[in-house]
Amino acid sequence: MNQALDFRYRRLGYVALNVTDVERSNEFYQAVVGLHAAGVAARDERLFRCSPKHQDIILCQAETPGLARIGWELDSLDDLDRLQVHLKQLGITLYETEPDTCAALEHARAFRINEPNTGAVFEYYVARPARCSAFEPTVTKIVRLGHVVLATQDLGKTEQFFREGLNYRVSDRVEGAISFMRCFPNPLHHSLGLTSSQTNRFHHVNFMVTDIDDIGRALYRFKRHNVPIVFGPGRHPPSDSIFLYFLDPDELTLEYSFGMEEFPETTPREPRLLPMKLESIDYWGAVPDSKLAARGEISTSIG
Repeated sequence: MNQALDFRYRRLGYVALNVTDVERSNEFYQAVVGLHAAGVAARDERLFRCSPKHQDIILCQAETPGLARIGWELDSLDDLDRLQVHLKQLGITLYETEPDTCAALEHARAFRINEPNTGAVFEYYVARPARCSAFEPTVTKIVRLGHVVLATQDLGKTEQFFREGLNYRVSDRVEGAISFMRCFPNPLHHSLGLTSSQTNRFHHVNFMVTDIDDIGRALYRFKRHNVPIVFGPGRHPPSDSIFLYFLDPDELTLEYSFGMEEFPETTPREPRLLPMKLESIDYWGAVPDSKLAARGEISTSIG
């Protein structure tokens, strides 16, 4: 590994979403999606869990729905230090997260940046030792926060920054359209997706479920609650996961998925290049609705 990129990630830590009615979304994310409320942080941010971690999703009251920021958990404070030095060498401006915010989010230390291509706010942090109870599933057996996808106006340049600047690895590509990336050495096929677009925007956030029955039950639960289903069910060829995309009350796109390829830390297979056609996204022939990822402004405010 390049010595400059010797920092290691643990996982996609959390995704903070801007919503226009936090009370309405609070009810939806608990009763329909299956998250647990986990407290309130600075600026009345609402915390939610879908795992034994302190938070996986954060809801922020805002005028416009979309992405507030993305948190990435590093393995250690030494890794965080090395990343910090590296980003400064690249000329990236760093903003230290305030101590009271770190305390509310159970971060030992953290800093934030604006990703230079999309403007999205990324927070890099090391978590304090876990003090949370086990996550007890309710309507869906969620196992973890899976991945987040951003739409970017310059797919090649954005992918390059994550590969060369942030130590993410490409798992697969759909030619000219999508890059599936993992934060090294996290084994999941992708914790970050990048898709080509005429505008920079939030695309979707994913929750990984325990078994295929969770997908089937969700299909009918969403129908009972009049939740729009915008793609699926289907099976993604790149990751081999079964998926179902749906909309939250602000029409932000969420996804459940079951199953995913995992990569070894050493000698992983080479990324595949799939042709740009619908069959590269779904084996089963599902057709995405026009509302899929149609809403989701990226906030550039560090906060």
